Amino acid sequence: MSRMSDISTYLFERGETSVTDLARILGASLATVRRDLNVLEHQGLIERSHGAARLAARAKTEVGHKSREEQNLVAKRSIAMTAYALLRPGNTILLDAGTTVLQLARQIKLAPLPLTIVTNGLAVAQELADVPIVNLCLLGGRLRTGHLSVVGPLAETMLLNLWLDFAFLGTSALSDDLWLTSYDADEAQLNALMASRAERLVLLADQSKMSRQATYGVRHLLCEDTLITDKAPPDGLVASAVQTGIKILVAKEQDHA
Repeated sequence: MSRMSDISTYLFERGETSVTDLARILGASLATVRRDLNVLEHQGLIERSHGAARLAARAKTEVGHKSREEQNLVAKRSIAMTAYALLRPGNTILLDAGTTVLQLARQIKLAPLPLTIVTNGLAVAQELADVPIVNLCLLGGRLRTGHLSVVGPLAETMLLNLWLDFAFLGTSALSDDLWLTSYDADEAQLNALMASRAERLVLLADQSKMSRQATYGVRHLLCEDTLITDKAPPDGLVASAVQTGIKILVAKEQDHA
């Protein structure tokens, strides 16, 4: 990676960091790091304040979505980094509108790969819209304003003509018997179809989603699926995973500044 990519990835993993610390970590001079930060700030990737830098917050985000996005942010970013490591150049992937999946989209923006990406998430599309080597496809459908996502028959019809290497999905809840569930019927139906169109389903879910159940069923996790989470899941869920044969990846915790 280039030095600027290293800076972006470090800020993604660790949060706001002083310019002095960045120079020490990268083994570069303060003047060099400041020049790199100027470029990243001009590109809209970072924000600077009082001798420090952090990733830029996206402007004009719907309030409800923004509130969910900021919950368990450290865990979500760690999960996203683990998910990113699964990607290979040329993959065709689906990213849903979940806030953990949004962090994966941000990591792809910071360290781009040549990918074809399908999404029903407006925030995900906004993150990736100006990444030249990403071929981006936005599903159509009814807008769920509170979630910045599109759902419904139009989105489902588009998916029926697509074949995907990975579907990266979030979830409202994951029960100990491995049921994915949602609080919205249309979202549940669309997510089930997303999973069926992919060779591999990868579920991104932090501990707040574990051992819970929402109203509408999506589907069970199956033996070929992968769960990425931030901590070891509850014992009941682990027992079901062992019996079913799904793969569980626990994201490496970062020491965020």
